[in-house]
Amino acid sequence: MSLLGAILLVVLILMLVGVFPAWPHSKGWGYGPSGGLGVVLIIVLVLVLLGRI
Repeated sequence: MSLLGAILLVVLILMLVGVFPAWPHSKGWGYGPSGGLGVVLIIVLVLVLLGRI
């Protein structure tokens, strides 16, 4: 895994935790942002594992 891929993966995981609807600042958002970031996280994870990033 490249350094860029690892950094990108960590940032996306932190963003996913930040938009989880249990936190007070994001209760009104619903599951949309965390679902969207989850999809992006899966895509990036697949790209990292395939060696594209």
